Amino acid sequence: MHAALGDPTRLAIVDDLTRSDRSPRELSERHGLTSNLLAHHLDVLDDAGLITRIVSAGDRRRRYVRLSDDPTVRRFTRSSRPTRPVLFLCSHNSARSQLAAALWRSRTGRAADSAGTHPAPQVHRRAVSVGRRHGLDLTSAIPRSITRIPARTQVITVCDNAHEELSPTTDWWHWSIPDPVEVDTDAAFDDVIDELNTRIDHLIDDQQGVAR
Repeated sequence: MHAALGDPTRLAIVDDLTRSDRSPRELSERHGLTSNLLAHHLDVLDDAGLITRIVSAGDRRRRYVRLSDDPTVRRFTRSSRPTRPVLFLCSHNSARSQLAAALWRSRTGRAADSAGTHPAPQVHRRAVSVGRRHGLDLTSAIPRSITRIPARTQVITVCDNAHEELSPTTDWWHWSIPDPVEVDTDAAFDDVIDELNTRIDHLIDDQQGVAR
């Protein structure tokens, strides 16, 4: 891992991935790399166990690169908590984005909201029940459509379909989280909570970071 991160470009890629999953195309554009050079750097990071590559749940031809969940990997990276209000987006605003906003408010005490590109009629019943079990109250939550992005807002898409349908600016973040509604079990919704907690833990843990 030390050897893989000894290259400034690979270190910059890993720092980028602490906040957001990225497609190879996004990484190429953000870091000014040709596709061949990026592929080399990603192979080195993959071999070192620093990243994983996953297939998009939306456009199956697309891949996303994400930082490994291994706690050892997290010790090499820097946290970067948003200072602006957060807006979580997914397709139906009935599960992932609702849980993400509620959990963010609960964990950080900061403002967060959610919306969807094609909102469902109501929040999914398992999202309400699983949220309650984790101390999150979604009983009054109502899915709503994303009509505009408020100024000075940190946007985080938690759905591949929404991320690919919208036109993200360079400061948007993306968390590629599987849709629990497709499985429709409490365990699948619990997995979403666990995934969100892991990502939020890294952002708010001021003790983490790699020495510069």
